[in-house]
Amino acid sequence: MKSKNIIAIASIISGVVLSMNACKTDFLNIVPTDRVSDASILTDSSLFESFVINRYMGVRLTEKEAEGTPPGFGRGYEYAMWSSLTDESIYNNDDNTWLIQRGQLAPENTGIAGTIWGRSYRSIREVNYALANIDKVPVSTAQKNRLKGELKFIRAFRYQDLIRNYGGVVLMGDKVLELGEDLANADIYTKASIKDCITYVTAELDEASKLLPESNNNTWQLGRATKGAALALKSRLLLYAASPLYNSGTWQEAAKAAKDVMDMGKYSLFTNGYDKLFLTPENNSEIIFERLYTQGARHVCLEISNAPNGFGGWGGNVPLQNVVDAYEMDNGKPITDPTSGYNDQAPYLHRDPRFYMTILYNDASYRSNKVQTFLPGGKDSKDGPSNWNTSKTGYYLKKFMNDNLPIDNPWDIAGTQPWIYFRYAEILLNYAEAQNEASGPDQTVYNAINAIRSRPGVNMPAIPSGLTQAQMRETIRRERQVELAFEEHRYYDVRRWKIANITENVPAYGIDVVKTGNTVTYTKKEALSGRHFEEKHYFLPIPRAEIQASNGKLSQTSGY
Repeated sequence: MKSKNIIAIASIISGVVLSMNACKTDFLNIVPTDRVSDASILTDSSLFESFVINRYMGVRLTEKEAEGTPPGFGRGYEYAMWSSLTDESIYNNDDNTWLIQRGQLAPENTGIAGTIWGRSYRSIREVNYALANIDKVPVSTAQKNRLKGELKFIRAFRYQDLIRNYGGVVLMGDKVLELGEDLANADIYTKASIKDCITYVTAELDEASKLLPESNNNTWQLGRATKGAALALKSRLLLYAASPLYNSGTWQEAAKAAKDVMDMGKYSLFTNGYDKLFLTPENNSEIIFERLYTQGARHVCLEISNAPNGFGGWGGNVPLQNVVDAYEMDNGKPITDPTSGYNDQAPYLHRDPRFYMTILYNDASYRSNKVQTFLPGGKDSKDGPSNWNTSKTGYYLKKFMNDNLPIDNPWDIAGTQPWIYFRYAEILLNYAEAQNEASGPDQTVYNAINAIRSRPGVNMPAIPSGLTQAQMRETIRRERQVELAFEEHRYYDVRRWKIANITENVPAYGIDVVKTGNTVTYTKKEALSGRHFEEKHYFLPIPRAEIQASNGKLSQTSGY
């Protein structure tokens, strides 16, 4: 029996490089029946296309990921959402989020943020493999170009996720790491600057946009990247690049990138209801790129995961008073304005309509009933059933929920909403922010913001005229906070603006509701203790295992 040393690579840089001794024997040299061989993928165009489509997904790397289908480009609808790492919400039962809220991140303990590095580089390796071999596949030139465009888009998305979480990262280029390659001593661990990373990714997106179709015309193509998706990702990336944290681009470039999407003339704001926007995957003019789910391939059932305990729900991602206070009155004035009409003992009257379609509060109408978070006796308070699921903040999440889907026993029925990665409202907000920073609050900035506010079902007043650049900046930031709430933007926005040292050091507030007879009183409270943010937390630490796998050659994020 002849033995030899085999090096197995779990992923790219992210995979731990394992050494093992194996015996070479003929009877073990069999073709596995649970996987498709490389040769089969490269000689069958349908198999190769399936390989590309599956790159939109990933592998389960931690508990509670991928209850229905494998994770995509973000946690999205998993139990703890990214909002629960911000001032938008907390996750009622922790789910490895509280340590991030409390500033306890460490390379040895990254909570739910620990899989980004590994999943991203694994995907980049898979894309590089496909791009290196696509010319061997018997497929038409038109189809080959589309697949190349998709692969470049997927790779760019993964790099975007690395950049916005870690700053400058290792650029692999088109390198394909082979089985048996000894990565422990390889010279591939030098991080590029943020600027070089963004330059590389935007160039990839420019190429992708030329190769991708403007529309997915067939049902089986829905959910795949288009030209608009590539340009939308470029818009987001260049907006980040121009922002204070990155300081690696210009606001003019960011404004143009957003305008390029607007000038396609393909997308517009959804006009059939802000709440229905997130439940309508097809024929939705606002969606630029989405993750689709169907029966038999579901995400986490949102309704039972987030609904009030009195309705049979588990609480889940419970909104904070911090975000509740960001919603204006329906006259367009912030609640801090003495002339707004806000009453802290009738706090939910006459608010921005998007508030009612996003957050459940005491006495809110819900499923032909009323939410009761009051004490004593409220069915959605700790006096109600399953009180371990009672909201710690006094609020429950409504956005994304489909009231036609069951809370009780939702399995095999619920969990079919799309997860929207890019929508047109984000592009308008990107443009408004970049244009305001580049040229001040001109009419195009007002037009973009007011279009969002005036859409049917929202009908908020136009923003005041005559704003200074600084006033418009604050207006845009507030508009992003409420329009894009719980959509995985807030975490990155407060960091790129370099205001996280303020927003993330404000306590995680909730509300105590007490009912005495017919009188209800509202008192602000701290819902989660110890909320804390330091300068180093602007970026994530690279998991310690990844540093060790590189034989110490990969440098850690500054401050950790």
